[in-house]
Amino acid sequence: MRIVVAYKYAPDPQEATVASDGTLDFSRAKAIVSDYDAVAIEYGRQLADAQGAALVGVSVGGEAAAKPVATKAALARGLDEVVVVSDPELDGAGSTRTAQAIAAVVKELGDVELVLAGDSSMDVGARMVPSVLAGLLGWPMLSDVEKVTLADGSVSVERLVSEGVQSITAAAPAVVSLTSEAVKTKAPGMKDLLAAGKKPVAVKSLADSGLVAVSEGTVTARAKLDGPARKGVVIDTSDPAAAAAELVNALRAAGVLG
Repeated sequence: MRIVVAYKYAPDPQEATVASDGTLDFSRAKAIVSDYDAVAIEYGRQLADAQGAALVGVSVGGEAAAKPVATKAALARGLDEVVVVSDPELDGAGSTRTAQAIAAVVKELGDVELVLAGDSSMDVGARMVPSVLAGLLGWPMLSDVEKVTLADGSVSVERLVSEGVQSITAAAPAVVSLTSEAVKTKAPGMKDLLAAGKKPVAVKSLADSGLVAVSEGTVTARAKLDGPARKGVVIDTSDPAAAAAELVNALRAAGVLG
C-alpha cells in the first residue's frame, strides 16, 4: 500500500517583496518545501508507519523542482521516495495542469490508498489542486482535516467546520487536505539530510506522463484596487474599555456603525 503526499517546492513568501503594482516579487526569495506541505509529509509519515505503507512524495514544476536540493529537502522530512514531473512548461503551472500531472503519477504508481496535501500552496494559495485532483481520479475529497484514520477500505476523518468538528467516513482511496494544526513539524537534522541522499528519486517529463496540454487562463493585466485612502487613526491607550469606546465612536463618526 502507498500513501502519496503532493508537495510543492517554491519560493518562500516570507522573503518576497511587493512590486510597485502591488504584486508579489519572488525573484530573490529562496525556494523551500512549503510549510503547509511539511505538515502533510509529517502526518503522512506517522500514518504510513502505523499502516506499514510506503510514503511517496509527488511534486510538479519547472526544472528547479527536480534539482537535488529540492528533492533532498522533501525526502529529509520523511518521505520514502519522490516522483517529480519536471518540465519548463510546468514552471508556474496552474491548478489544472498541476493536478493532471499528479493524477498521472498516482495512476502509474498503483496501490495508492490515500493522497495527502497541505492546506494551501504557499505562493498562490488557491486551494484548488486537491479538489481538481480528486475529480480527475474519481475519488472522494475531504478538506480542512485534522485527523485521518485508514481501516477496512475506508478513510475516516475529523474536519473543522464553522459549527465545530465534523466526523466523516468515505470510501478509500481518497484525497485529503490537512489543516496546518494537524501535526507539529520539526526541521530535518543532519542525519535526515544524509539519509535523503540515498533515497530513490524519479524525474518524469510531460511526455513521460502522457499528459495532454490544457489551456489555462492567462493573466493579461494587474492593477491595484481603487478605494479610499486609509486615515491612519491610532488609538493610543492602555485601558481596553476606553480603547473599545473610542473605536466605536470613530466607527460611528465614519458612518460604519449606526
